[in-house]
Amino acid sequence: MFDEIANRYDFLNHFLSCGRDIAWRRACCRELQALHPGKRLLDLCGGTGDFAATYERLGGKPDVAVLGDFSYGMLKGAAGKKMSAVPVQLDAMKTPFADETFDVILNGFGMRNLPDAKTGLRESARVLSAGGYLQVLEFFSPRGLFNKFFYKVLAPLFIPVLGAVFSKRDAYEYLVNSVLRFLPVDEFVALAEKNGFELVHVKPCFFGVAFRVLLRRA
Repeated sequence: MFDEIANRYDFLNHFLSCGRDIAWRRACCRELQALHPGKRLLDLCGGTGDFAATYERLGGKPDVAVLGDFSYGMLKGAAGKKMSAVPVQLDAMKTPFADETFDVILNGFGMRNLPDAKTGLRESARVLSAGGYLQVLEFFSPRGLFNKFFYKVLAPLFIPVLGAVFSKRDAYEYLVNSVLRFLPVDEFVALAEKNGFELVHVKPCFFGVAFRVLLRRA
């Protein structure tokens, strides 16, 4: 499915969020770099590499940078972007890296696509150095009134329609359904804290349509 939408993925991300996804990634990267993390970066579930490219543009070239995704088509979409990250096709729940390979892991809108978030968090903790950071930018299952209205009423009306016009309708129906099936942000944080992480902070984006969750490996 992701292979099929790769050529329109960046455009629709920016279009559907009115460009806010760009600002959210920048905010994540600025916060991370203010903490002076190490110079080994993994953009996990990284798609076409927007997160890795933003991180490098704002903070300079990492010593090691990997763009990892399950979809080969999405990785091909990263070609031509100004970044040093090496594309690697992989399973985020069982990566090919040794323990403590990275200092920073970015995960933008990918955690909810894993078959098991618990396994994904444990694997991220395994490949992070002690004190390393996992930055999750994600759409979590809605709990507030505004979020429930947005994801249960508005989003099913316009997101699949726009997906059908510009890409694949079923992929964008999946997007909405994947949000509704995923954990709420507080339960995700609790799961992370049971699987190798300490919470640094949770920050809502656009009234909680998305959240920036910064975690530190314990």
